[in-house]
Amino acid sequence: MQRSDLELVLAVREHGSLSAAALSLDVAPPVVTKRLAALEARLGQRLFQRTTRRVSPTAEGETVCERALVLLRGFTELEAELQERKAEPTGLIRLAATLGFGRLWLGPALASFQERYPRIEIQLQLTEQLPDLAAEGFDGAVWLWQVEGRQAAQWVSRRLARNQRVQVASPRYIRQHGIPASLDELQNHACLIVRENGSASGQRFDVWPLQKERDKTPARVRVHGPLSSNSGELVRDWCVAGRGIMLRSLWDIAPQLASGDLVHVLPAYAMPDADIHWLAPYRADSPQRIRLLIDHLLAQFQGAPWKTRTQSLRAAPRGSRPAP
Repeated sequence: MQRSDLELVLAVREHGSLSAAALSLDVAPPVVTKRLAALEARLGQRLFQRTTRRVSPTAEGETVCERALVLLRGFTELEAELQERKAEPTGLIRLAATLGFGRLWLGPALASFQERYPRIEIQLQLTEQLPDLAAEGFDGAVWLWQVEGRQAAQWVSRRLARNQRVQVASPRYIRQHGIPASLDELQNHACLIVRENGSASGQRFDVWPLQKERDKTPARVRVHGPLSSNSGELVRDWCVAGRGIMLRSLWDIAPQLASGDLVHVLPAYAMPDADIHWLAPYRADSPQRIRLLIDHLLAQFQGAPWKTRTQSLRAAPRGSRPAP
């Protein structure tokens, strides 16, 4: 069957007469009569019952008409998609993202996306407080933890990449204080605590909810130390300077791990709540530029590039002690 055959049977069913169907299709009535008779002969089925007053579909005709609706809708959607792809993407994209990840990883990814699609304009707002995306006119956000509660039901969420927080220290700290061989030994070390504004309400910053990598067993450890801040970058600087052990996202400390300024300690444990997510207000049909951006970000962050930079590094030797 051809597309014109599908349109013919639907027109006949809708109008209930061959002459009215011919008028809607802008052809002469004899043309409709001949085409319908030829289609029925080819299928070996009578599709319509003809009376002097009305033409109505048979059971077989109803089946053909219902299938014709689905097929024609598919034709229309395919044509629209191809036309959209043919046209050069254009328009404004307004995004929100956390400060650190937005600067280190999202910013370069957006720059390469805009270079690829020069008629798309991007406005990126870096913030530690997730905005009300729909109310403030954002197309989406790249965020570091999943949204819970009422907002989660209103927004679309998609994981862009896996990430985890790990314990690290500088070689200087390890030389002076040794390296913990177990989670319990963390309590004997100076731990640097990040008190970020974007964390969940009521969270205890001095409790690290870790997970054993091998079997996913949860493990909570309470830590303490003389230095804490709401600035993750400042706490990272303290850690590099040898002031203590820090729990920090791999994406944030990948350069320091790669250079040796920081060393992974207690590698059997991590905090697995720091995946990278795309958040957006629910829309029945996202614009092409948004779909292209999501595909681009998935490709850019595939395999978590912050992990591949450090996967060949060896953790500090277990049980190291201060040099004499």
